[in-house]
Amino acid sequence: MKQLARIAWVSVLTLSGFAAQAQTLLNASYDVAREFYKDYNVAFVAHYKKTTGKDIKIDQAHGGSSAQARAVNDGLDADVVTMNTTTDVDFLASTGIVAKDWNKRFAHNAAPTTSTMLFLTRNGNPKNIKDWDDLVKPGIQVIVVNPKTGGNGRMAYLAAWGYAKKKGASDAQAAEFVGKLYKNVPVLAKGGRDATTIFLQRNIGDVLVTFESEVVSVDREFGAGKVDAIHPSISIVAENPVAVVERTVAKKGTGAVAKAYLDYLYSEEAQEIAAKHALRPRSQAVLRKHAQTFKPLQLFTVDEVFGSFAEAQRVHFNDGGQFDKIYTVK
Repeated sequence: MKQLARIAWVSVLTLSGFAAQAQTLLNASYDVAREFYKDYNVAFVAHYKKTTGKDIKIDQAHGGSSAQARAVNDGLDADVVTMNTTTDVDFLASTGIVAKDWNKRFAHNAAPTTSTMLFLTRNGNPKNIKDWDDLVKPGIQVIVVNPKTGGNGRMAYLAAWGYAKKKGASDAQAAEFVGKLYKNVPVLAKGGRDATTIFLQRNIGDVLVTFESEVVSVDREFGAGKVDAIHPSISIVAENPVAVVERTVAKKGTGAVAKAYLDYLYSEEAQEIAAKHALRPRSQAVLRKHAQTFKPLQLFTVDEVFGSFAEAQRVHFNDGGQFDKIYTVK
């Protein structure tokens, strides 16, 4: 369990200053959502106090989405999970840790926000990277997350594959295209934040493929102007699914609080916070208000190109799947 703790608790953000008797929730979440949930937790704590008169304390555990799902499966007592791909929650549903119908427990398939994949280049875009085709050119170094360990990586892979398909490629041609892209990957990152660190702190790569929301985090951590955000012509809808961890809330008696925590993600206040962190809100009013942040581009869903996330997982990311066929670990 000590090893598990080292893996799972990549980062813990704790809201302090509450009475000792305050109920505590643990949210196991993906790497690049830490700043959003840090702000959201403050808003939820205030809302909960105002509506119930009770204090609540929220702890955060962050890491690669799939690594977090495995940690919860292996015993991490998270009350809720907030992930960036449905396969990570489906995995927990398959072992009975979250409800089988988890995606019907909250609106919009239990995904209060979405994102998409874009490119971050170095300031001025010196390699003139505009679209997915540029990522397969000789001499371009691409930083991406390992799709085996993080939803960020799976969405990047599926976005590239879907782009090729949308441009008329056959499956064989899409595999060749994505294979060329991964030949340009010098090192696979463990999670979204690790990818950003490789790109900006270790100064490796010409382009980082990551979630749209990472732009805000980069500007805050490294200063505005370090990167250019490039929206490709076509990209993927990345839903950010959430679920109550039934195993934990049954043991702790936190079911009602956990549900309230996830319900509030759909509130106008929370949707505003999401938009400020470049997470695409479900609220159309909030989305329109932040039209400058969310550039229009052609978006496709996983179901549209791959049938379902479960099918994409089986074909592309399970051991021996398409990803293993096109990428050799360096």
